[in-house]
Amino acid sequence: MSTNDSATHDHGPWPEGYGCVVLESVDSTMAEAARRAPEIERPTWIIAKTQTAARGRRGRAWIAPPGNLNATLIFRPEATAPEAAKRSFLAANALYQALSIFIPVEKLSLKWPNDVLLSGGKVAGILLETSGSGPFVDWLSVGIGVNLKHTPDGVTDAAFPPTSVMEATGIEITPLDFLATLADAYATQEAKLLRLGFDRIRDDWLANAARLGEVITARTGREEITGIFDSIDRDGNLVLITGTGPRAIPAADVYF
Repeated sequence: MSTNDSATHDHGPWPEGYGCVVLESVDSTMAEAARRAPEIERPTWIIAKTQTAARGRRGRAWIAPPGNLNATLIFRPEATAPEAAKRSFLAANALYQALSIFIPVEKLSLKWPNDVLLSGGKVAGILLETSGSGPFVDWLSVGIGVNLKHTPDGVTDAAFPPTSVMEATGIEITPLDFLATLADAYATQEAKLLRLGFDRIRDDWLANAARLGEVITARTGREEITGIFDSIDRDGNLVLITGTGPRAIPAADVYF
């Protein structure tokens, strides 16, 4: 284990004010972030070469073979829970920018609420967790998994089959090299949020959104809603134009 930032500095510029913890193996970087939360003094990235119990949205398993990126950013935003949740769009924008350094942008798109697609396959996912009982969250963890080297096996129930950077492009990127690029891109997104507000983050996300203006389907725990993907609103909800008018959807799985 390393808590020295030099492990990442060797792989590219590292954003000022951010720490980094490099682990050989952990159950999950999200679980490790929660354990370290009481002692966190600055925004800190936690990266592990392997995870033994990684998870995605809604408790789903996330397959994380060595060579792929397994990382979590933990920090203390001055934000309510709904405001903290909007960081998924910051993370998606940062992922898009980081991947575009290595991959032609026409192959990349963002899928609401928190996935990145590469040539139509899922290459990256984002998971947010918060803790706190007051008006502001105590801490926020932004978990990011990117299939850099390996396409996970045995995924049969996904709306979008997984892919990897290596499989889709033949390009090999090490996790630490990619994390240095991603951390820098994420810090830029936080600066944009501070100076320009969420509307700018939202506009940037929509500029790269998959199937904007097309008919898509959103499945919630109670219903299936089909309509034209019109936008995301200022709360981050998916907005579909349906036969009965606009619908704002706070949480769902999206299908094209």
